[in-house]
Amino acid sequence: MDVEALRTFVAVAGTGQFQAAADKLGISQQAVSKRIAALERHIEVTLLVRTSRGSRLSLDGQVFLPHAKKVLAALEQAEQAVRPGSRPLRVDVLNRRISPAQAVYRFYRSHPGTDLDAVTLSKENAAQAAQAVLEGTVDASFRALPAGQVPAGISAERLLDAPLEFLVGPDHPLADAPWVSPADLAGHRIWIPGITPGTEWAAFYQVLSEAFDLSIDALGPNFGDEALMDALADSASLATLVGSGDRYLWPQTHDLRRIPLHDPTPVYPHVLLFRSGDQHPVLAALRDHLRTAGPRTPHDVWAPDWVDR
Repeated sequence: MDVEALRTFVAVAGTGQFQAAADKLGISQQAVSKRIAALERHIEVTLLVRTSRGSRLSLDGQVFLPHAKKVLAALEQAEQAVRPGSRPLRVDVLNRRISPAQAVYRFYRSHPGTDLDAVTLSKENAAQAAQAVLEGTVDASFRALPAGQVPAGISAERLLDAPLEFLVGPDHPLADAPWVSPADLAGHRIWIPGITPGTEWAAFYQVLSEAFDLSIDALGPNFGDEALMDALADSASLATLVGSGDRYLWPQTHDLRRIPLHDPTPVYPHVLLFRSGDQHPVLAALRDHLRTAGPRTPHDVWAPDWVDR
């Protein structure tokens, strides 16, 4: 059924005049007549009866009118539901402990009442997350996706670099260092349980380990962040890497140390993926916020060559 014909019928019913309906809709009287005729042929009944004063509803037209109005109202609601800004912005932050989640949270705190929804597509790799953005499952996603792998229809903007920190227990040989360089980590076991093969973070740590001759592994079962913190506290040799903006908690008695990395500073480059041309106002505000209020990128940055700068 032609929606414009339905809208024209409701307009004629409301004005009682074909010309008045044409003026209201911004079309010619002839176009109104053609639309009404086409609608009547489609449903095989006469809806309007012409009179010397204009037109009136037939009995079938009187029955049909309220249903036509409901259809148009439902269509308007459907269109309104997907108009930019009419629904929450859905942002994939990957993990609620890491930098993207904290950055989105700071944005929300600085823009009270902003309509957004933070979700975690933690089981999807970067390519799958980009596809979720393209399909509209989410509006945006923070990922480290190589520039050559960004699909058509998706824009990518590198907005959040997370400097890495060396996390160790109090008995580790580097526990009291004010900062260390990546070269200083050679020979120390760096345990990052939960690295999933085929993900962008697996690719990142692989390149990082090769660039600085590091021993990074994910051996053994992953019992979660709390178990990792317990293991670090009890070990004089075990270490892990975390982002400077990542939010991890542990008992005070663990006395874990977060040691900055410099000379150079490895960063995990979080790239914001979003549909090209997306006009959602919260997306625009989030991008502006990250550009202006996000953490400053260190001067001695190291990042994989495959990341778009």
